[in-house]
Amino acid sequence: MSHPLLDLAPLTADRFAAIERRVAGLLATEQDVVITQGEALLPLEGCIRGAAGPGTTALNVITGPYGQTFGDWLRDCGAKVIDLAVPYHAAVTPEEVERALADRPEIDFVSLVHAEAATGNTNPVAAIGEVVRRHGALFMLDAVASVAAEPLLPDAWGVDLCVIGAQKAMGGPAGVSAVSVSERAWARMAANPQAPRRSYLSLLDWKERWIDAGRRALLHAPAQLEMLALEACVERIESVGPDIVMARHAAAARATRAGATALGIGLEPYVTEARDAAPVATTLRVPADADASAVVARALALDPGLPLVAGGGALAREMVRVNHYGPDATDEVVERSLAALAGALSG
Repeated sequence: MSHPLLDLAPLTADRFAAIERRVAGLLATEQDVVITQGEALLPLEGCIRGAAGPGTTALNVITGPYGQTFGDWLRDCGAKVIDLAVPYHAAVTPEEVERALADRPEIDFVSLVHAEAATGNTNPVAAIGEVVRRHGALFMLDAVASVAAEPLLPDAWGVDLCVIGAQKAMGGPAGVSAVSVSERAWARMAANPQAPRRSYLSLLDWKERWIDAGRRALLHAPAQLEMLALEACVERIESVGPDIVMARHAAAARATRAGATALGIGLEPYVTEARDAAPVATTLRVPADADASAVVARALALDPGLPLVAGGGALAREMVRVNHYGPDATDEVVERSLAALAGALSG
């Protein structure tokens, strides 16, 4: 029996390249875009292992758990790592980055997360990019949670490696991701003897065997469903308009922060300043006598399927996260989420 999701024709090289061009258009980038067949941790690790090695001195900005992961990968590559950690309830400032770079002129690689969905903060990448560009370091950005939720302009901001994923504000699946790569980044990887080659982590393979070869033959059979879903995500954003999609996410974030405070039940925005709050997700601190994990469990029992999760690790007792992204970036979802949390705290 035929099935539209199972009986798919192989994805052609031309179709794959066309989807890459649409992703490049979404990012307003002239850089090469490589679509990777896996969740965004794949290109993130590929970027670090491709561009970093024993001769690298990296400034790794930590505003949440992913920054910690990048530091681990950089050290595993043999890089010397200077961690710039800021409290999870805030954002890093350009001045802090500038001071760190001035203190260590040998820094030649900077890694940063744009929006940390896990902690609900977002960093001022445009201003930080100017600082990094003046210093001359290679700049890698994790934009998985920010793409389609807030402005993202890798070329204008001087980002050399910009990784995105479809699973958050783009409203797509977790099994496909992409990275834009500058000429400087390609040159760094090509000169790195430790950069993965003939490997699933290798971006250089895509450069040499796909881009430089004229995009005529794919390296392997692409994941058709995920590729078609990515194409559909970009098409939907194009049809609605990126500014409208971003405005919807920003409105959901404002409503969540304001609504939680207005309830008067002890829920407080975890990210102190609204300017530092990510549009993709809002983190809330529960009252001191409550357990966030238990609050989320009770809230989901009241209204199953809501995009509510407790914080990870040490934050599991104190933080609740409202994931208002993609199809959940609506007034209805925000109102239901706050109502369920109120019921859980009062029950």
